[in-house]
Amino acid sequence: MAQIMTGKRHYWSAALTAALLSLPVAAMAQEACATYTVQPGDSLSSIAEAAYGSFDYQMIFNANRDALAANPNTLPAGLQLILPCDDGRLTAESELSAVIAAEDARQSETAAPVNALQPPLRFVSGNGWKPFADESLTGGGILVRIATTALQRGGNNRGGTVEWVDDWGAHTDVLLPSGAFDVSIAWSVPDCTKLDLLGDEGKRRCTDFIASLPVYEVADTISTLNDSKYVNASTYQDLAGARICKPEGWSMFPLEQAGLIEPFVTHVRLATPKDCAEALVAGEVDVLSIELESANEAFRELGVIDQVSINPTLVNFLTFHFISSRTNPRARIYIAMLNEGLTEMRESGEWYDIVATGLAEYNQTNQ
Repeated sequence: MAQIMTGKRHYWSAALTAALLSLPVAAMAQEACATYTVQPGDSLSSIAEAAYGSFDYQMIFNANRDALAANPNTLPAGLQLILPCDDGRLTAESELSAVIAAEDARQSETAAPVNALQPPLRFVSGNGWKPFADESLTGGGILVRIATTALQRGGNNRGGTVEWVDDWGAHTDVLLPSGAFDVSIAWSVPDCTKLDLLGDEGKRRCTDFIASLPVYEVADTISTLNDSKYVNASTYQDLAGARICKPEGWSMFPLEQAGLIEPFVTHVRLATPKDCAEALVAGEVDVLSIELESANEAFRELGVIDQVSINPTLVNFLTFHFISSRTNPRARIYIAMLNEGLTEMRESGEWYDIVATGLAEYNQTNQ
């Protein structure tokens, strides 16, 4: 069986390159709205803390995706990084949504009309995953907006519909395999060369579905209380005996691939990231395993950010993808179309503009 991903592809965005060239000479200090030259001993966490007062470095990763994709946990000294403004703009002179508006205008002038003879591609997503997918957000959230935009880029002229089914498990168990929908937005995919390390869920993700190119990357992190005996863990083996909470519906394969399986550790599944965070603070679990932004959001809601530590070393970068069932006879066609659109969006800078605009909208509503 062919791997879902057959190799890394890097896209140097013309918009990001232009933004980097227009910035002042890289500074020694980590300041937002500037470039920064990495110094020995720097980490993404330490740079984010100095520039933004938070260890959440997702925005830095988004702006420097191509430079960091190979090894985000090891920063070579001398690497120049764009440190976006607090609201996500690449420079103080740029405007959010400017690239989106330009691409929409170009599309309306040059693209062929939607082919009404071809059935629309049927997307399905679910609520409750802000800022990535939720009906209350502009365009349905960042990942939904990227999906529907990709369908209109890269030479595509296919129509599409989006429906919402909040039972995420039903997407992969029933809705895609039965043909009720064509593509689900969006799912993480494991390293399919390591099937022997995966549980049934991870194996099915590799064998039963076709995945698009990466749509978005997140840091899957390990959080503990500041006084936990696991706080200074430098390897996953240092977590032996830990009670690790992973919210229900969240993929277990990042833990499985790290060797964190029972009985080496104890898995605890609770309903939401906030439930896991509450259990951590109460001492009912030792570790919260979840992506960085959701962890920070849960701790912020509980007002306990000063009580917890996010491990800077034990980080896995997960990629989210659009997926289609292998039982769908047009699955490869649909995924190829979305890949063409994604590629164009990366190169034009529209991908980053949608991400930054969506994050800014979400942050404004949560101030």
